[in-house]
Amino acid sequence: MRKILITNDDGFNSKGIEALATLMENFGKVTVVAPLEAQSGMSTALSIGKPLRFGKIESKSGRELFVCSGTPADCVKMSMNKIFTESPPSLLVSGVNHGSNTSVAALYSGTLGAAAEGTIYGIPSIAFSLSNFDQEADFSAVIHWGRAIIENFIEHPPLPGVYLNVNFPSLSKEEIKGVRFAHQGKGRWINEFEERVDPYGYDYYWMRGEFFNLEPSSRESDHNLIEGNYISIVPHTIDTTSREEKKRLNALWKFNTL
Repeated sequence: MRKILITNDDGFNSKGIEALATLMENFGKVTVVAPLEAQSGMSTALSIGKPLRFGKIESKSGRELFVCSGTPADCVKMSMNKIFTESPPSLLVSGVNHGSNTSVAALYSGTLGAAAEGTIYGIPSIAFSLSNFDQEADFSAVIHWGRAIIENFIEHPPLPGVYLNVNFPSLSKEEIKGVRFAHQGKGRWINEFEERVDPYGYDYYWMRGEFFNLEPSSRESDHNLIEGNYISIVPHTIDTTSREEKKRLNALWKFNTL
């Protein structure tokens, strides 16, 4: 039977990971290894210099469920070192994240960090996110459309070193127009901090931010596709080398060898 590793960055008791496990049970034996607490914004961070807690706990659904006190990438590492010691899982699925991971958000995402870590281990890896931060969000459209995505993912997995970032608009399954492959959208965050005062009269800052779209007319950027009611899929690579820039700079830069 196909072995499937599921993780996320919202924590083991999130509604999104429950929806994902429900979807993936159609494709094999599911093992959930998730953070003990929410780990959003951790990207591929590892817990270095502090102890990790890891163990199996009882699952309400009866699934095999482990929790880890560290980051999503820690969860994958612990899975490979403590659970899948004889052979790796057939695939890794991360999510479903509460909130989209389009454009530059992909750089910070713990959901994608887990998929990247799985890819480093040679596991075909894919991440799902829903453009809705509500902890009680409706994931029925993800389950409906996700089945066809996973079927294609299994039949035609990404190349070695590549993992997939799938983002769903927060719509009913009937309102979604379809699925499109995309590129990571260009944008950045502005007005990123709100200044506040704590009960003792000291200033502090709360991260919030507004997204500034740097390519509003693009029909292939992931964040614009989500706004247009499409599911977007972006292939990301572990190797982030810009080979074109390497070639250009190698021809232009000069060094004194004396």
